Amino acid sequence: MVRTAVAFSPGHISGYFRRVEGIGPEDTGSVGAGVVISEGVRSTVEKAPETSVRVVRQGHASAGSPPIEYALERLGVTARVTTECRLPIGAGFGLSAAALLATLTAVNHLFDLDLSADDVSARAHEAEVLHRTGLGDVAASISGGVVCRKGAGIHADITRIYPEEPLYAVSLGALPTASVLSSAEAMARIADAFPDRCPRDLPDFCLLSRGFAEKSGLIAPEVRQVLVACDAERVPASMTMLGNGVFAAGDGAEQVLSLFGEVYRLRVARRGAYLIEVKP
Repeated sequence: MVRTAVAFSPGHISGYFRRVEGIGPEDTGSVGAGVVISEGVRSTVEKAPETSVRVVRQGHASAGSPPIEYALERLGVTARVTTECRLPIGAGFGLSAAALLATLTAVNHLFDLDLSADDVSARAHEAEVLHRTGLGDVAASISGGVVCRKGAGIHADITRIYPEEPLYAVSLGALPTASVLSSAEAMARIADAFPDRCPRDLPDFCLLSRGFAEKSGLIAPEVRQVLVACDAERVPASMTMLGNGVFAAGDGAEQVLSLFGEVYRLRVARRGAYLIEVKP
């Protein structure tokens, strides 16, 4: 009998977004653009008498994840979950959505739930929206690419392009997503700043995202310092949404960002969540 399942989901860097309020979680979310990234979350799920979640990043562990615990309770299963990631948590890399997608993909196989990929995504999206940890990361991370979401929820019209060049990012700390998503004033500024088109390529994504970041008023002083340095070297860059970090593309990006912290060299992901292995 299978007792353990392991799955992976890519993360997602959002460049610009606008909240869409629906009747329920399924049609609430956001429109906007982002990059599904090669780095993400690996989740190991074991059958257990009661649910527990352990979050591990580079050897440091913390306990508990309300969105994951909620999603498992809704499915009527109990499990011991360990999520692992290399990127910093709460820094705009879409790791909450990735943890949900990876965990539910593993849970689906472990408990023979026979959920479709849409079912898994819908449950992850519901948990994200209800816990205010994200709006469009799940919909984006269903597959790979530089994504442009034209509607809310997992069934929205989404276009995807797959550039080969890398994207670089640096994190300056966490930004509580819920605090921004709960602010009517912040949401109004964000709506006014929203670009009216999809990105053509990776540099264009950076350009559109930068305009949005400027108009939305979300740029923190420490992020501004990095962006000024990028501007000086003509490096296309913007702020990770929502996190105190910067992403950049093109020649010189890695060198400029390295002045401000550890640089993450990322590739555009080619696929969404998938099962890695099952073990007895």
